[in-house]
Parts: sequence; C-alpha cells; structure tokens
Amino acid sequence: MTIKRVVTGTFAAAMMFTLAPVSGALAEDLRMPVGNQADRSQQSMPSTGMTQASVRASWGQPESVEGPVGQPPISQWHYGKFVVYFESDKVIHSVLKPQR
Repeated sequence: MTIKRVVTGTFAAAMMFTLAPVSGALAEDLRMPVGNQADRSQQSMPSTGMTQASVRASWGQPESVEGPVGQPPISQWHYGKFVVYFESDKVIHSVLKPQR
C-alpha cells in the first residue's frame, strides 16, 4: 500500500465523519406532563440514612419486598405511593410511584 492511498483513505474517513449529521440536531423534543409531582414536598417518605426498623416503625409493613440482590445488597420496599431503596439496612433513596 502506498503512502498516497493511506492518506487518501484517512482523508475520506475524516470527511465522512465531519459531514455526518450531529445526532442531537435530529432529536425530537419530547414533552411529558409532570402530573402531581409537585405534591412530593407534601408527601411523607423515608429519608436517606434511616434504618429498616425505623421505616417499618413509621410506615408499617411494606406491601411487597424485592431483594436483596447484588453486592452491596440492594432491596426495595413497596408502599402504596412510594418505593424505598435500601443498601443493606440503610435507606439510600425514596421515590414516588407514577400516578396513572
């Protein structure tokens, strides 16, 4: 292979990537209703760092439990309006369930 072919091939590849459309330029603008997410400030949910015992004492038995899975062990407790995520025995996040 000659130097001329290598340079020409490299130039052609560079031009192809330069002239390709930017992926974000063709993106569609999606608008989703936020529903009642503003009610989150009024919703009582477990906070980060709480123990499983304190969550159970404040909100009772969960409707269902998933896990623990993985390392560190992550489990989910499902309540009527929210889900609580635990790493081992501590709350790492609480999220509202989507309203349908």
